[in-house]
Amino acid sequence: MSPDAGLGLPWLAEITYPQIDPVLVSIGPIPIRWYSLAYIAGLVLGYLWVRSSLPRTKTITARAVDDLFLWIIVGVVAGGRLGSVLFYGLQREPERYLSDPIAWVSVWDGGMSFHGGFIGVVLAVILWSRFNPRTNYWEISDLLAISAPIGLFFGRIANFINAELYGRPTDVAWAMRFPLYGRDREIIGFTEPRHPSQLYEAALEGIVLFIALNLLGRNPGIRARAGVVTGAFMAGYGIFRFLVEFVRKPDDGLEAGLLKFGGLGTFTTGQELSVPMIIVGVALILWRRNSPVPVAVPAPTPAPTPKAKPTPKAKPKSKAKSKTD
Repeated sequence: MSPDAGLGLPWLAEITYPQIDPVLVSIGPIPIRWYSLAYIAGLVLGYLWVRSSLPRTKTITARAVDDLFLWIIVGVVAGGRLGSVLFYGLQREPERYLSDPIAWVSVWDGGMSFHGGFIGVVLAVILWSRFNPRTNYWEISDLLAISAPIGLFFGRIANFINAELYGRPTDVAWAMRFPLYGRDREIIGFTEPRHPSQLYEAALEGIVLFIALNLLGRNPGIRARAGVVTGAFMAGYGIFRFLVEFVRKPDDGLEAGLLKFGGLGTFTTGQELSVPMIIVGVALILWRRNSPVPVAVPAPTPAPTPKAKPTPKAKPKSKAKSKTD
């Protein structure tokens, strides 16, 4: 297959896709996949970042973070898988999911959904907050929002390694031919040159969003209005995802979304899920930005303890002269 076949610019060759085995290593019958390691890396590094940011908070303790991340892991996995089935699986293979309950929990065979994982984390944090009423919900939400792009970055890199969720056909100079796999993961061919959309998302949803949210979170005025950073994350992710969807190949069987928007055409499922995130994110920014800044009331200074008056010294009595016999 010619390296420059299908390109509008014949003097440019597309970038060669670095074929990487999705399985890093196998321990006996158990394969250790890059995709699993990406989730672990995102959660661990996100946890470490939140722990390192605790000195900037007022109501969050290290012990609370340790407890919260157990809830987050459940929210990410349960929400991500359920969202994948509801938003994508039932549209693509309704018979499979309606007839096989095991397919709903088969994370290893069907993937995860960011939008579902996001909803799962939101619900997990809300439930956790009910058991920790002394913790400011929006304060912990802002910390998690800043750490979320870390996981997004590693997740998109894992998509790239798996040669999945790539882009639409293109003739740009950095186009790539992704391998096509058979039933047993053997390479049976290559795609035409396509956008490496996984790398676009890793850069925008991961690196750019992390830097932007960090800058916002370090601003004392914005940090005082807890919730603004959370809204910025929702709006920022939604915008980036909406834009990348124009060059990202829709999931098989979902070439068109469910909604048509007149002259705008048909949005993809990813775009339809991102629009509510943008709207809610902007609304949250406006609401929390205009909320009154809580004034820290200094603890009352204890009144000084009155000094005890010194007891006057008693005059020494004159000693009686002893007689010497």
